[in-house]
Amino acid sequence: MTDLTSISPNLTGFTELLPERIFTFAERFGGVATGRFLGLNALENRVYEVEMEYDDGGEESGRMEKRIVKFYRPGRWSRASIESEHRFLRACAEAEVPVVQPIANDQGETLFEDDGIFCAAFPKMRGRLESDLNKTQLERLGRYLARLHQVGAGMPAQPRQRLDADTFGRGPLAFMIESGAMPRDIIPRYEPIASRIIDVCDRIIKPFAAQLVHGDCHQGNVLWNGDEPVFIDFDDILYAPPVQDIWMLTGGDPEEESTKRTHMLKGYEEIMDFNEDSLAIIEALRSLRMIHFAGWLIRRREDGAIRLAFPTVGTDRFWGEQLEGLYAQAERLRVN
Repeated sequence: MTDLTSISPNLTGFTELLPERIFTFAERFGGVATGRFLGLNALENRVYEVEMEYDDGGEESGRMEKRIVKFYRPGRWSRASIESEHRFLRACAEAEVPVVQPIANDQGETLFEDDGIFCAAFPKMRGRLESDLNKTQLERLGRYLARLHQVGAGMPAQPRQRLDADTFGRGPLAFMIESGAMPRDIIPRYEPIASRIIDVCDRIIKPFAAQLVHGDCHQGNVLWNGDEPVFIDFDDILYAPPVQDIWMLTGGDPEEESTKRTHMLKGYEEIMDFNEDSLAIIEALRSLRMIHFAGWLIRRREDGAIRLAFPTVGTDRFWGEQLEGLYAQAERLRVN
């Protein structure tokens, strides 16, 4: 997939979305916006919960519902890339993986363009975030994740990014340096250690087969209804070893992480075989994500939502924390 993050489009219409525009799009799928809406916690896109009322005099008249409308950041994804996300969601739903599918119009379309901004609507999914999963939840999550991975493995090639040393390591590192955001006194310390880590990660990860996975499957992207999970936020589906989703869902201190992983893999392997050898590449995947995330924050540092959520981005404190994290990963990876 082409890295569209290098494109710098005019974001005025995206960063300053007016309520009327949000309501007009929400009404494409039936109902009338009541005027009540809520901006949801989304950093890359703009996502809103809109209250809808049906007042057409029919059987549904008077019914109220919540609808989620999503405006994709211009320049970040191509139409083909977003359509592949929607195809993956449809395939998951057909395989009875709990996901939230985009709403289709009468022609079966789920992706729309509003003055240069791609957008989609989703039904409101009720659920809660869980920070401390019990054994039953972890095993159930493992079974559903295995089914999600079965879907990903069975899909034809999609126009999505591959998690490798270039896309998640060398590219972000080069951008952070060339953008001028990295202080000159930090570069001699950051670049050498990051480059050595990336090279080691490259060697570690290359032998493992990649397939389509969620890619950003942390606990904030799983909603719970009782002991039933629902996977959300499939913006970042990509090609990576399946263990990418496993380690992101089982973060914590080493002992806690190992226990969670044991329970999750017990459920996972009831559905699909798991390559136990791939557990050895978790620290490499974690290291690349760290570098990639730092690059993403620097690229988005002028965005108001990023400044609010990450006020230290680009400061001496930020770079100090990044260096500290790299040194810790270098030790775990035994990087010389």
